[in-house]
Amino acid sequence: MKIIFLSKLCHKTGSRSLSLVSLGLGLIAVLSLVSGGSLWLGYELGRQNQVVVEDPDRANEMLEDLIEAQQDLLDTTRQSTRDHLDALALRLGEMQSRILRLDALGERLTELGELDAEEFNFSESPARGGAETPESTESVELNDLVAEMEQLSRILADREQKLDLLAGLITSAKVQDQMAPQGRPVKKGWISSHYGKRKDPFTGKKAFHHGVDIAGKKDSEVMAVASGLVTWAGKKSGFGYMVEVKHADGFVTKYAHNSKIFVAEGELISKGQVIGLMGSSGRSTGPHVHFEIARNGKTINPLSYLKKAK
Repeated sequence: MKIIFLSKLCHKTGSRSLSLVSLGLGLIAVLSLVSGGSLWLGYELGRQNQVVVEDPDRANEMLEDLIEAQQDLLDTTRQSTRDHLDALALRLGEMQSRILRLDALGERLTELGELDAEEFNFSESPARGGAETPESTESVELNDLVAEMEQLSRILADREQKLDLLAGLITSAKVQDQMAPQGRPVKKGWISSHYGKRKDPFTGKKAFHHGVDIAGKKDSEVMAVASGLVTWAGKKSGFGYMVEVKHADGFVTKYAHNSKIFVAEGELISKGQVIGLMGSSGRSTGPHVHFEIARNGKTINPLSYLKKAK
């Protein structure tokens, strides 16, 4: 009757997909149901005392029915409680997995951002502490715990989205940094001829110099100032052994008068990669690298890009 109706309702509720708050309320309701059932059984037994005196057989039969109904209620309650606890355990497992993902993402961001790995150590729990107070000995209620878990789940979802966005921005900035020309093509050297009009070193006549000449020790390493695609690698009239690299945003860089070349046309190279050795091949008066930058087909003064070295 009424007990059977509650048993069915519990069973129906246990089969649904619930939120953490619903699960907590369900557990509280189940525990209340057990207590209420016990009180009801005591009441019924007391109410039937008169029957026991008048008809012992009938009283025993009624008592057995009541005990059987109570046992069914307890079995249903246990199953419903197990279902609720299993659902809570599943949610906790999902939250633990998301925390592990956030830890891995944090380690990646620490590496990309070049942060102190010891300061941002995601393998250790955050340091916490404080003096113990009487209030700290109070136990946490089940509904409060479920509410905190629900709030934590929402916070995790928010942090995942924001950290994913931050990781994408950092990665994009790193890629852009690698693709944009900046820095010097040699570790050591000095500018022996600037960009712009100058006297030709061979004829003495005025001529426009489309790059800068950086003089240094013969066979010093010549490096790419940005990642890109090699579009020329070999001898070229006036430039000797030259390497030309195409970069993003319409940038092209040239490295001329090398003594040796270590890359080939069509090869993808990275920023800082050694592409040749400083020499004096072609139209040159001594060991140096002619460094040239063009954008959208027009040469520009490389001086400001040389100063962007990091």
